[in-house]
Amino acid sequence: MKQMRAKRLDLPAARQDIARADLVFYGVDHSGPTYEARVFLNNPKATEVTPLTAEEGYAGAFTVFGHGGCFGAEGHCAPNDRYTDDFDRRPPHPLTPQTVWITITDALARVAADQVEVNVVPVISEGMAALSGTSDVAGFERVRIVTYA
Repeated sequence: MKQMRAKRLDLPAARQDIARADLVFYGVDHSGPTYEARVFLNNPKATEVTPLTAEEGYAGAFTVFGHGGCFGAEGHCAPNDRYTDDFDRRPPHPLTPQTVWITITDALARVAADQVEVNVVPVISEGMAALSGTSDVAGFERVRIVTYA
């Protein structure tokens, strides 16, 4: 399983005033298999067998409930090809990328540097990979840290 690595993110200077910190992932693709996304800070060598401990940089996880691929006609699973206008009352396309977040307050407090590298390790069960026909996940478009005082 390949790791999804985000660029290094700058951390706030006055971290002692942070009451809560979240990692927000934008454009999370959920068209493929269901998987658990394990998030590690400053551990570029993390894999699906890396212990989920503070010493390894584990910050938390989120689950993507995937659609398992497209079984419709051509264009059926292309959310950007769907025509909409101001009067369109339909809900968003079911495959519109998602925004997800995890709270990383404690994990961020353990980071001593001014920057942090976010590494996401997708973990897919063998059964889910077989069911969807793939163990590849597209990942996310971008990530950022949001802090609250």
